[in-house]
Amino acid sequence: MRFFSLFLGPLLLVSCAGYQLGGSKPNALKNVRTIAVPMFLNHSLHPRAEALVTSAVANAVVQDGTYRIADRGQADAILEGTLESIEYSSIRGSRLDNLQSLELANRVTLNWKVIDAKNPLKLLASGKSIGTSQLFVSSNLQTAKNNALPEAAERAGEALVSILSNDY
Repeated sequence: MRFFSLFLGPLLLVSCAGYQLGGSKPNALKNVRTIAVPMFLNHSLHPRAEALVTSAVANAVVQDGTYRIADRGQADAILEGTLESIEYSSIRGSRLDNLQSLELANRVTLNWKVIDAKNPLKLLASGKSIGTSQLFVSSNLQTAKNNALPEAAERAGEALVSILSNDY
């Protein structure tokens, strides 16, 4: 019994080896505590989508908690981004008419980069984030698309912040 208790103690301590609490920031962002999130650029054909995407990314940063949002003058880094595209594709079509979609998927693509606030020529991180959502085609297709867009923007923002906070 004594041998078992001597063996169990170190085994319990070793079982947690390699784990850490908190985020594991990328090495390039280890000194960054605050991030400025200026308005994203909009290269899509959807009007005012840049405000929606910027809000979704800022909300994702706040919700994650690894970084704080700050003004450009007080921030350690600046997250600049571009809404590259909003694409729609058919998921499910009508049984009687192959060209009539009943359900669509939308895909929001963001290109982004994090630059050092003190040295704007220094690129800390960059990448592409994609968010998707689904919508049913109704009598008012434009309203259905507008209602599904925030969810895709939120997912793209969460993917972006996951890369900045956890390096994946």
